[in-house]
Amino acid sequence: MLLPKRVKYRRQFRGSMAGKATRGNKITHGEFGIVAAEPCWIKSNQIEAARIAMTRYIKRGGKVYIKIFPDKPVTGKPIGVRMGKGKGNLECWVAVVKPGRVMFEIAGVAEEVAREALRLATHKLPCKCKIVSRAELEGGDNSEN
Repeated sequence: MLLPKRVKYRRQFRGSMAGKATRGNKITHGEFGIVAAEPCWIKSNQIEAARIAMTRYIKRGGKVYIKIFPDKPVTGKPIGVRMGKGKGNLECWVAVVKPGRVMFEIAGVAEEVAREALRLATHKLPCKCKIVSRAELEGGDNSEN
């Protein structure tokens, strides 16, 4: 699973997921991608499950790009522990995803195969997603001219 090698501080505030993604909202490497439609935290094991679902379907042909990285630590206290006594222990690492963020890209396979592989991957993710092509994301008009 993905996690940072080292971090300056082991525990972090929860932060905000307000607004739309201003970075990572373009398809840069592949031809098709998964775009988040709502804000969420995506755990490292969910990223890995989506990656496995895609690579299995395309039978290791083509290339899958993961464009998010879980670098935010999430803590939790055990059940039955009273309030206070400090912040809880680290439970998982998450990637903060805002609407419009391209999370996965796929290249080197036919359109039908790519769309089906991405559809299978969206079922592994906790937020609503949209499958887009590079032409659709760039505006659609320039592909027809």
